[in-house]
Amino acid sequence: GAVAGLVAITPASGYVNVSGALIIGIGAGVICYFCVQLRSRWKRVDDALDVWAVHGMGGTWGAIATGIFATVEVHSAATGGVNGLLYGNPDQAIKQLIAVASSWLYSGVMTFVLLKLINVFVGLRVEEKEEVLGLDVSQHGEAAYQL
Repeated sequence: GAVAGLVAITPASGYVNVSGALIIGIGAGVICYFCVQLRSRWKRVDDALDVWAVHGMGGTWGAIATGIFATVEVHSAATGGVNGLLYGNPDQAIKQLIAVASSWLYSGVMTFVLLKLINVFVGLRVEEKEEVLGLDVSQHGEAAYQL
């Protein structure tokens, strides 16, 4: 929960006031928890650290929420600050949505391309027998967790 809040508030740091930060943090906890539960139902997705759920969705929420809660109270107009949706500037929320969509598109396309390239040269999966034996032994030549 704390990591989710930190990930979500990072894009908004320096742009939102305390009440906005609290709402972003609470929203991140709820959104990330829901996404962790959703991801756990996807049996073919290997995301042991819940990177998608916490960093991906928490960061997405934080970036969008910046466009909602940004205020020149915190980041003054003299230094180029802008208000967000709740402070009379819906354009900033739209800009944040476009930025998030662009980031998703770029990340998705580049991940696909890189995975295809890696698969051509070294492959993305080990053989089943190596996975059953344990990756620590089959890939690294050492036995971990000898209890």
